[in-house]
Amino acid sequence: MKGALKLGSVAGIKIELHWTFTLLIAWVVFLDLQQGGDLESSLFNVSLILILFICVVLHELGHALTAKKFKIQTQRITLLPIGGVAMLDKMPDKPKQELLVALAGPAVNVVIASLLLIFIPIKSYLVLEPEEIEQFLNTTGSQSFLFYLFVANIMLVVFNSIPAFPMDGGRVLRALLAMTMDRVKATNIAARIGQVFAVIFFILGLFFNPFLILIALFIFIGAYGENQMVRQTALLEGHKVKEAMLTNITLLKPENIVQEVIDILLSGTEKNFIVADNHEIVGILYHKDILNNSKNRSLEVKEIMQKEFKTIEDSGELKDIFDLITKEKCNFFAVTHNGDIVGAVDVSNIGEFILLKNNLIKK
Repeated sequence: MKGALKLGSVAGIKIELHWTFTLLIAWVVFLDLQQGGDLESSLFNVSLILILFICVVLHELGHALTAKKFKIQTQRITLLPIGGVAMLDKMPDKPKQELLVALAGPAVNVVIASLLLIFIPIKSYLVLEPEEIEQFLNTTGSQSFLFYLFVANIMLVVFNSIPAFPMDGGRVLRALLAMTMDRVKATNIAARIGQVFAVIFFILGLFFNPFLILIALFIFIGAYGENQMVRQTALLEGHKVKEAMLTNITLLKPENIVQEVIDILLSGTEKNFIVADNHEIVGILYHKDILNNSKNRSLEVKEIMQKEFKTIEDSGELKDIFDLITKEKCNFFAVTHNGDIVGAVDVSNIGEFILLKNNLIKK
């Protein structure tokens, strides 16, 4: 994700802090000073936010490490003002596995809250008078810090339990529905419920807290996007790569120069190219690399092609390409048959295949 500061990694999972996280810190300080706070109270609140987001990282690690047990990798965890996002390669297809992955995050917060209870004399707080409770909540000592952290973790559990897909509660709902119906229908129901909650959060955000508007947009767009993805994947079910691959492609040679590639680019519809030497793939030349080197048109292709690439067998499942696109961060792949080049596949062509398939179903 652009504009993210790398904080390190845990179990091979990158931890990143997005620059917009600073907006949350600024907002917290602004509210504190507006309510008559001072430097001490501002530092207290900022420290609480930072420690809370460590809990958020642990929450996301709960998802990631549980998914890892099902052989699903997580590329990174990014901290945003609205919380954390674990970028899993994909969600488990089996409902029981998705249920466990979804529950793992809130379970971590339950454990944290339980551990904090060891250090919090919660029973003594229950007998306090209203004035004493207010005085306690306005202090900046260690006990109030732990109490706020305890409450925040409980709130994380409650908030994430809301069945607003694609939040944890929504994924739990989808997993439960998928146990009794097909995944497409289950996702559609969960996504619609999620979008209803998004509208509610948006309205509440207009009157109470603007961060709810950000959460509403995240839920609404996320629910729509994943619902579409599941629908598209279902349409590709049972189809092979060879059914949607590009066969009328230009194979470049390592000695070709950029000018020659630009001529091909302008005379046709091809954007990305396979580079081959004696019918063996030696690289991929992507559209962005052509544009970046368009000023130096005497450069040879071998100097700007990507030498690390992934190939796909024509007998492979077409639906698996979406997962590959997410994992490899690439939308163009060479297709082979027993090691021989037979074509290529890209996102645009898959999109056309899905569109045609969808039109056939409607008829």
